[in-house]
Amino acid sequence: MAGAICGAGLVKGLQKTPFQVLGGATNTASAEFSIGTRLAAEIIGTFFLVYVVYSATDAKRKSRDSHVPVLAPLPIGLTVFVVHLATIPITGCGINPARSSGPAALWNRQQAWDDQWIFWVGPFIGATLAAAYHQFVIRALPLGSHFLFPNMSMSGSMSISGRKLETKLSG
Repeated sequence: MAGAICGAGLVKGLQKTPFQVLGGATNTASAEFSIGTRLAAEIIGTFFLVYVVYSATDAKRKSRDSHVPVLAPLPIGLTVFVVHLATIPITGCGINPARSSGPAALWNRQQAWDDQWIFWVGPFIGATLAAAYHQFVIRALPLGSHFLFPNMSMSGSMSISGRKLETKLSG
């Protein structure tokens, strides 16, 4: 957050006219769209970005594909580009709470703060959903796994078609 405010301060100090003309480079949500649409755009945009970051940098994937660390920036950069194209008309493309709040703090006008909550709530929900999706769907971790409950040990059994299966999870 401090870095975003300092960066906006540098722009304001070095480029006064563009800073004023561009409204302090603040993200302002378009009035053409409902609040739900604006929030959904931030959630979905952040979800895709965080999902691609997790997928491109997954440690298990690196062990299989030695070229992944070199190529990881490519899908991440393309995702940032596509998310910007999709969300700029709707919200100005927040997908980063600090990027949205830093310029708003220096611009300090009501319009910059009206929908600021969207640029915090949307990315936090989107990132949380992407992390959960990656852990529990892509990597298929069970709910009682070490990831959620590091000090818990669980055991149980179930039967499928008359066969008894033993399942043990330990932390």
